Amino acid sequence: MHSGKEVILWFNEITKNDIPIVGGKGANLGEMTNAGIPVPTGFVVTATAYFDFLKQAGITDKIRRLLEPLDVNDSRQLQQTAEKVREVILKAAMSPELAAEIKKSYAKLGGGLVAVRSSATAEDLPEASFAGQQSTYLNIDDEEMVVTAVHGCWASLFEARAIFYREEQDFDHLGVGIAVPVQRMVQSEASGVMFTVEPVTSVTSEIVIEAIYGLGEAIVSGEENPDLYVVDKESLGITSKKMSRQDRKLIINPDRSDRNTNIWVPVPASIQTMQKLADEDITALARIGKQIEKHYGFPQDIEWAKEGKEIFIVQTRPVTTMKEATEAEPEIKAPVLLVGVSASPGIASGPVRIVTDASQIDRVADGNILVAEMTTPDFVPAMKRAAAIVTNRGGRTAHAAIVSRELGIPCIVGTDGATNTLTENQIITVDGSHGKVYAGKVTRRIQTSSIRDALEEAIKTRTKVYVNLAQPELVDSVAVRNVDGVGLLRAEFMVAHIGEHPGHILSQNRGNEFSDKLADGIMTFAKAFNPRPVVYRTNDFKTNEYRALKGGEKYEDVEENPMLGYRGASRYIKDIDVFKLELDAIKKVRQDYPNLWVMIPFVRTVSELSRTMEIMAAEGLKRSSDFKIWMMVEVPSNIILIEKFLACGIDGISIGSNDLTQLTLGIDRDSAVLAESFDERDEAVLLSLERAIKVAKSMGVTSSICGQAPSVYPDLTEKLVEWGITSVSVSPDMISVTREIISRAEAKLKLND
Repeated sequence: MHSGKEVILWFNEITKNDIPIVGGKGANLGEMTNAGIPVPTGFVVTATAYFDFLKQAGITDKIRRLLEPLDVNDSRQLQQTAEKVREVILKAAMSPELAAEIKKSYAKLGGGLVAVRSSATAEDLPEASFAGQQSTYLNIDDEEMVVTAVHGCWASLFEARAIFYREEQDFDHLGVGIAVPVQRMVQSEASGVMFTVEPVTSVTSEIVIEAIYGLGEAIVSGEENPDLYVVDKESLGITSKKMSRQDRKLIINPDRSDRNTNIWVPVPASIQTMQKLADEDITALARIGKQIEKHYGFPQDIEWAKEGKEIFIVQTRPVTTMKEATEAEPEIKAPVLLVGVSASPGIASGPVRIVTDASQIDRVADGNILVAEMTTPDFVPAMKRAAAIVTNRGGRTAHAAIVSRELGIPCIVGTDGATNTLTENQIITVDGSHGKVYAGKVTRRIQTSSIRDALEEAIKTRTKVYVNLAQPELVDSVAVRNVDGVGLLRAEFMVAHIGEHPGHILSQNRGNEFSDKLADGIMTFAKAFNPRPVVYRTNDFKTNEYRALKGGEKYEDVEENPMLGYRGASRYIKDIDVFKLELDAIKKVRQDYPNLWVMIPFVRTVSELSRTMEIMAAEGLKRSSDFKIWMMVEVPSNIILIEKFLACGIDGISIGSNDLTQLTLGIDRDSAVLAESFDERDEAVLLSLERAIKVAKSMGVTSSICGQAPSVYPDLTEKLVEWGITSVSVSPDMISVTREIISRAEAKLKLND
């Protein structure tokens, strides 16, 4: 992790831990470069440079004053305010020193054509995707133009759509920074998108690749209907292909005076319907995708490009729309009006609203069916109100498809004629699962949820299955599942949403404001799962993460290794006033929802745990029949002195297998070089797991494990069950899979009779 003072960082100096200063896009480019993934070279103008610019130009207060009276639901006011803020930024001068650094780095890159892209510092996180909201400048080949493009990217942080999204997600507009990656342009002969999971059904055994001729912007924007290739992840065999006709392609404008505008050129008739990517390239690309997913440990959404004989990866981000894979849904028996590509599952009915331009989005009301040629990020406010979306063009990785899956609404793309076939106010039914549009309001004979519920309810286990959660948007859909509660509710996402360092808030006598906001966030989960337990892990922000919050630099030192620094219980017993704000929020929620429990993370010593519990008790949070206190087991000292930790009087432990493995083996879990050696099934780790679980059982304390290890390694799950683990806690997409694995393990051990 960098100090945060650098204004320029090269990709090979960046890892995925650098999001606070290089954003999600920049962090992934650096992470992949260091993992040996073929990424075009480049550097990042960091968010530090952006924040320095705001400070030096003295425009922060002016921007805040423009934004304060804004109602983002007033589209006209939103557009006008966004334009004013961007004007303020563009009129402010960049420092000559930074401009010189950018020019020097461009020269070191070798000059030539580069892409200058935006990378918001909260971008591409599983909890908040900022993708596509800021500007990109392509085909830049002049040092002055590179500097101008960086300035333009800064201003684009205040595009109307970006302001709207931050407001919706409750992010502080001036707390979110922007970094700017500058990267060598790939002269794409073919390009596209790859998902290492089937993006609509969330089937994890498939890799899905979409391909077109020319530059990738045409596929992401939905301008062209791509080829679709499906690859078996295990064997890398191609299981299906669907070719689309492509009569034009996007290329770099050869006119140097207008390089930032790509142009359309005809595709020769002889190859318009041919396969855009050869079989050997499909297999090679899928192999890279598999490597990237293994490196990150989570399904990825990847942008790729082919130049000559080389395949390059130009971006990756976690798939933010994972859902539980379910049985095939029955089709509706009714006359079909339109057929397209299934892009987001589900079924919805409503009146049609045909929108030909983003300026018309005000016409879309709650419950309407949004019908368009294609969508862009400017359509998002209307998409949030729509019951379903139908477009003429695009594939399953087009903007409309990705946003619909994030919103959880049905979507059909690539219908070719929706805007001509359908009429304004016509009542239609959209079946996103099968890519079909029907006349009138119709329903399936059997609802998807009924099928899934029946499948899940059929499996009973003695070992409880909990879920790990952070996103409030997922609460309602996950709470109806066959899950026994929340085994890990992360505080960090809620604290990041508040956006200000708690010490800074306390200095302004606004402590109640922090507690109230945190309580509101926690209550969303406690209410939805009541009476099932919700185990809230108290905030485990590290110093670098705290520093990224507004006012954080005043209260946080720069640590060389924040992972082993001032975090967890060590904070609670030193910074008691901040800890009390969190405890106050917990008490407020428990007044109505006593199913809320607490888990203490990263406890290094017995005295730390004892002192933390004393502080909690003094604030009115004592163990009782309906209030349990758990401790995370993630430090080797927890294993060595497990009896003494349990004797402090805790009710449960939850094993953080990632940190425990990291600290037991002395391996940085983010190291690409040592990735193969990082394994929860290492003998030393297994002995630690066994000791923790067995001692806990002997002392009448419950035991759990949070992380995906139980669903990734069935053999490990069987051992956990055999040792007497009480519960496992997994991500939402793994609930059914884990329940099945546990059921088989219990049956083998004859525990579920």
